[in-house]
Amino acid sequence: MNGPRPVRLRAVPGGSVPALEGIDPVLARVYAARGVTEPGDLDYRLTQLAPVSALDNVDAAVRLLLGNRDRRITVVGDFDVDGATSTALFLRCLAAFGFADTGYVVPNRFEYGYGLSPEIVDVAAKDSPGLIVTVDNGISSIAGVARANELGIPVLVTDHHLPGNELPDAAAIVNPNLAGSGFPSRHLAGVGVAFYVLAALGRALENDGMDGAARIPAGFLDLVALGTVADVVTLDKNNRVLVEQGMRRIRAGRCVAGISALLAQAGRSASKVVSADLGFFVGPRLNAAGRLEDMAIGIECLLTDDPGTAARHAAVLDGINRERRDIETTMREQAFAAVERLDPARFPSCVCVYDANWHQGVVGLIASRVKERCHRPVIAFARESDSRLKGSARSVPGVHARDLLESIATARPGLIERFGGHAMAAGLTLPEAHFAEFAELASRQLERLYPDADFSGALIADGSLPEQALALGFARSLRDAGPWGAGFPEPLWTGDFELLEQRVVGEQHLKLRVRPLAGGGSVDAIAFNQAGPAYRGGVRLAYRLDVNDYRGVESAQLIVEQISPLGAA
Repeated sequence: MNGPRPVRLRAVPGGSVPALEGIDPVLARVYAARGVTEPGDLDYRLTQLAPVSALDNVDAAVRLLLGNRDRRITVVGDFDVDGATSTALFLRCLAAFGFADTGYVVPNRFEYGYGLSPEIVDVAAKDSPGLIVTVDNGISSIAGVARANELGIPVLVTDHHLPGNELPDAAAIVNPNLAGSGFPSRHLAGVGVAFYVLAALGRALENDGMDGAARIPAGFLDLVALGTVADVVTLDKNNRVLVEQGMRRIRAGRCVAGISALLAQAGRSASKVVSADLGFFVGPRLNAAGRLEDMAIGIECLLTDDPGTAARHAAVLDGINRERRDIETTMREQAFAAVERLDPARFPSCVCVYDANWHQGVVGLIASRVKERCHRPVIAFARESDSRLKGSARSVPGVHARDLLESIATARPGLIERFGGHAMAAGLTLPEAHFAEFAELASRQLERLYPDADFSGALIADGSLPEQALALGFARSLRDAGPWGAGFPEPLWTGDFELLEQRVVGEQHLKLRVRPLAGGGSVDAIAFNQAGPAYRGGVRLAYRLDVNDYRGVESAQLIVEQISPLGAA
């Protein structure tokens, strides 16, 4: 875990780089290493989306919605960005379709926990809905759907989380990960699933005589882009179409007022927005509400059409996010200290950390930070009640987080109360008395299931850039070549540089000016959270080439992922 991380060259499937007309050869190699070999792979028009009709059970979902057009429809969301954008998307589209009686309930994580619980059904039932629609949850809500059925309220589940062995007895379930599904894009976020359902509804309404209904959902692709990026789902071709189309709306000033306000609050330019702006600046401000308080304010920010109201909501969300950062800083230091106390000779394959004073809304972030430090799956726990812990898992490539939890539950029935999630992230609840046994079993099961797991933390790079590429023109080309994200990562480069200047900014960031040892001009660089001993002479950098916009003046800048003295291992 100490010292520079190894750097490996990203392989090109098949070994050869196809020539893509009009595309720089360096960029062509980047694309080839990500499976893009045909010009059509970069065609992000909406016509390139997988057919709406191909999503299993979408027709049944449309029938349910149409059958309740004159009754109240209550949307039950989730307390993260995917859930908030899904909720806002559903309510905005239903209103535009003429559904007059709609509302939403979002569980407060501290009162109700995740998903459509029986308690949340009882809350929703107070308004006598004709239909409950779950977004970004519901696939594991066996008891909640059963409670709704008891009350005579049908449930439409729209979700993207992996289903368990038992499915809820819902009136319809739309999820691209259902067993036997032939849908070509299983990586849809919850907001992507919601978009497909609403697109099918729009087509049905247009076929029934409502002019323009089929185009309504596409008018809110900015919400789809935000939820998709923030949920860190794999950006396959289908998701890249959704994200790119959504960002084009944002750049053109045709997004919801809340996204504009959140970008402005973060100091990001809407006209130049990229996926990283959504993932690292807008997403955390929305997520903070669900982590510390209640996601309702985030949803209201995305629902309002008044710029002033949106700006006020964005300011409140920014304040909550600042509080979240302070809490995270303290918890991160405690978690790192706990990891340092672990025996290096018997370092666990799955690191489990817990403190009775930790905030349960922030443990997912702590799991991510510890994972980045020790390069292996991490599960961070906080106390949910006097006797129960809530855990959040973050994994590494090659280790499926949810499958790992399922193997633990199978090996020791009753150890885990509930679990669910994805390959890279999962959640669970656990009796506090079981923590030590769980931590030991987690490592044992991981080693059994994934004996060849890679814990090196290797950086996967796209090679070195020629000196002439370290310029604004190529930096702009890379910025525009996305959308980058999970499964379609922004290019990482390596190179040897002469260190010309260095200084610490913001207490923990290292500002550099460097020049390629092979020759050429100098370029600015910044290494976030890497302030430490001063470097001398030559350095080896792993970096991303970025466009720095300072007071309206753009320049090339290296975002340094790793810096090490030349000659270091």
